[in-house]
Amino acid sequence: MHAGRPLRIVLTSYRSKPHCGGQGVYVRHLSRELAALGHRVEVLSGQPYPELDRDDITLTRLPSLDLYADEDPFRNPRLAEFRDWIDVAEWAYMRTGGFPEPLTFSWRALRELRGRIGRIDVVHDNQTLGYGMLRLRRTGVAMVTSIHHPISQDRRIAIDAASGGLARFGARRWYGFVRMQGRVARRCGRILTVSETSKASIASDFHVDARHIAVVALGVDTSVFKPPAGEGDRVAGRVIAVASADTPLKGVDVLLRAIAKAATERDIHLHLVGQVRPDGPIFRLIGELGIADRVTVLSGLSDTELAGQLASAEIAVVPSRYEGFSLPALEFMACGTPLIATTAGALPEVTGEAATLVERGDAEQMAAALRRLHDSPGERERLRAAGLARVAQRYTWAAVARATEQQYRAELAVKAAGRC
Repeated sequence: MHAGRPLRIVLTSYRSKPHCGGQGVYVRHLSRELAALGHRVEVLSGQPYPELDRDDITLTRLPSLDLYADEDPFRNPRLAEFRDWIDVAEWAYMRTGGFPEPLTFSWRALRELRGRIGRIDVVHDNQTLGYGMLRLRRTGVAMVTSIHHPISQDRRIAIDAASGGLARFGARRWYGFVRMQGRVARRCGRILTVSETSKASIASDFHVDARHIAVVALGVDTSVFKPPAGEGDRVAGRVIAVASADTPLKGVDVLLRAIAKAATERDIHLHLVGQVRPDGPIFRLIGELGIADRVTVLSGLSDTELAGQLASAEIAVVPSRYEGFSLPALEFMACGTPLIATTAGALPEVTGEAATLVERGDAEQMAAALRRLHDSPGERERLRAAGLARVAQRYTWAAVARATEQQYRAELAVKAAGRC
């Protein structure tokens, strides 16, 4: 393969929510920068579909039954909606408590692509890890797989947080697809991940040879995520967090308890950005803690609106119990918003000296950190400057695309040599 020839790349993602959740953000920015390098890029996605930034990127929609749409989750489709056996399998899997999308999307992707393998150079799978992807790889196409972090981490935390045998059984059933993902990870060839922490977790949890895993960090769009015009534009006492999922993994429950403790002595108000179910545990906990007047939940924001929210806050928090990377942490740092993060997963690796770190799950430590930063303009200024410098030095999407292209060409060289 000539090193300079533009590549024909298919980027697959079983769901690509545009503004909340790492998969959609990754697809949007990586596809844009790969296209800017001159490559021909096609995105295959199930619902929710991504927003793409260039007209020369092809979006091929592979619709599922969309059983987890925000407006009607776990819905029962009408009979006329079923198109084939994959739809039936998807519905049956959901009705028995499992999460089918990685498996069923992989079969749809296989069906879409296997007839045009000769017109594709590289398939880049964004964390689907379904059996259909293994079948696709056996057609001879070069394949690279991104695993941002192994979902075994989510599974472990969800089971530990479950109360009672029935809830633990439900968590195990929901995360049943993790066993499939581990099997696929061991056979899918070259893997990209976002941090050394994630690399170690993938090697350990999925029993993957670490020599097959390359670390390519993520980036942030600093043309959108940037500091306010003046530091006086920040809202005194505003704390902000972004939670892409209403799950124990994200640690929002710990943050709410910390807010409740700190708010007894400080005038602070939390802006929580994310899809939080009105009947879910987060809203219930807000009521139990009596802090409804201290918490504002925001969702459906555009990138510009999100960036404005991040830049308006005095303090940002990433309260996660585990992170393989954390795009919100990058976005907070790019906005110059002083950051509190836990020591979980890759957060210390991502933030370096640009965050105040607290133990995961410790609401007392988090509340103490909130009080300290609220009271210390000097410490907030130090963290602001450190965050901006770290982003400028390490995290741009153009650099991510160049590093990813190198991995594509390395995989193509392996294929050409007949070593896989």
